[in-house]
Amino acid sequence: MQRITILGATGSIGVSTLDVLARHPDKYQVYALSAHSRVEQLAAQCVQFRPARAVVGSAQAAQRLTQLLAAAGVRTEVDYGERALCAIASSTQVDTVMAAIVGAAGLAPALAAALAGKKILLANKEALVMSGQLFMDAVHDNGATLLPIDSEHNAIFQSLPQSYQRSPAAAGVAKIVLTASGGPFLKRAVETLEHVTPDEACKHPNWEMGRKISVDSATMMNKGLEVIEAHWLFGAPAALIEVVIHPQSVIHSMVSYVDGSVIAELGNPDMRTPIAHALAFPDRIASGVAQLDLTAVGTLQFEKPDFARFPCLALAFEALAAGGTAPALLNAANEVAVQAFLDTRIGFRDIDRVIARVMHENDHGPAGSIDAVMAQDARARAAAHAIVKAIAR
Repeated sequence: MQRITILGATGSIGVSTLDVLARHPDKYQVYALSAHSRVEQLAAQCVQFRPARAVVGSAQAAQRLTQLLAAAGVRTEVDYGERALCAIASSTQVDTVMAAIVGAAGLAPALAAALAGKKILLANKEALVMSGQLFMDAVHDNGATLLPIDSEHNAIFQSLPQSYQRSPAAAGVAKIVLTASGGPFLKRAVETLEHVTPDEACKHPNWEMGRKISVDSATMMNKGLEVIEAHWLFGAPAALIEVVIHPQSVIHSMVSYVDGSVIAELGNPDMRTPIAHALAFPDRIASGVAQLDLTAVGTLQFEKPDFARFPCLALAFEALAAGGTAPALLNAANEVAVQAFLDTRIGFRDIDRVIARVMHENDHGPAGSIDAVMAQDARARAAAHAIVKAIAR
């Protein structure tokens, strides 16, 4: 019986994880759940899964959750804040941690799980984008197991040998190919992107995701962050990582080998597939996802990404090349800019402009410690907020 903590239980990944767990009550037990502010939804999850602990973002949210659970007769212990998140990620009562908190807020508890030697199902890409070497060192030095949940990285993981040790040359890997749907604006005239609304940006053609990640997909920053994540997960330099637009989202990513072979993972676009794969690895369990019917798909299309349409992708490659705390600058500026766009304070194309200014107007240095990374994160956020304030509508 695996005991599971889900960080970010009310988000799309958390909900999908609970759906898979509910299908296998003989194999998995929920130890702890967390949410930031969706208290009513978290309470309903606690009623269904009866975790020992639940963590929310504030004292007020904790008080409300305690009231709801008491009324339902559920004896889940309630806490709040980063310290509590780290506690449920590192507890001796936990075997597996689903790290699905969006953004920089997910770094500390994911790192706590690594330091505690847990099996980590990593959906929070920012943990690697911001502190790649530090995080990978923590995984290695503490005997943790790291399994990627992003559909692209999970596909790459499945397409590599099980013995793979972050050395492309040793495994005969010629190239890692990350596929991208291109989002909702792949064919929209570039000059009209200035007028995109948040609701339009959040209408992904294939995947159901939260609003922040949906906007990242529309700008292709999501793919840029995945490039940086792939670098750390698989030990691949930027020169060996390629992004290909694949609108159908059937091939989730590929690995090209020196002998000319290309191995890919295919499936319907549903996050329960990589979640089930990682939960059961190296075995397989039912995920609830329908089997892929290639005859119904009919045609698979591919094209190169246009950096003029997707400048955020180019900025991510630039940050990876710069190294150090440059990816932390990129990530922080993007989080601030995307939120400003969702709040209708800036336009869609202002997102990449804010990020570029933060990256080019602020120095970056070595990412030698978590403190250095978080200090750079704070400086970047302050700079991004100032730019947003200056250009806000």
